[in-house]
Amino acid sequence: METKIIQTKIKVFPSINDLTEQDQILLKLAHKSVLDAYAPYSNFRVGAALRLNNDELIGGSNQENAAYPVCICAERVALSAAASKYPRVGINTIAITAKSQKLEMTDPVSPCGTCRQFMCEVEQKHQQKMRVILQGESGPVYILECAKDLLPLSFDGSVL
Repeated sequence: METKIIQTKIKVFPSINDLTEQDQILLKLAHKSVLDAYAPYSNFRVGAALRLNNDELIGGSNQENAAYPVCICAERVALSAAASKYPRVGINTIAITAKSQKLEMTDPVSPCGTCRQFMCEVEQKHQQKMRVILQGESGPVYILECAKDLLPLSFDGSVL
């Protein structure tokens, strides 16, 4: 049996200023969305922003609850808003950032496992790749060509 190596391709940019204008606008909306987060328990605020195939932009922020299991991440807030308003429009790109009261976030923040799965299912639903842009409060920016690159051994409905 031949051994295979699974790799994820990540493009690294030194700062937001090194991105295209469209990607800068989207990432700035994610940074702005952080301000709308409701995170009184963790004090960890996350912002997400989407560019849909129809060029609409949608932002989202994490929303916490004292009953932690009912908290909802910024990525799923934005993706659910897009699905509600534009159910048949695919998502071209998602940008994600975070801010913590404990320390300055200078490294990109990656989505949790639940959001990674959700993002992969959105790609499958629309039968298209969704670019992923990740950044902390400042510092380098990571760009992945698709959400599945965040979850290379993903589980989807094709096996059910």
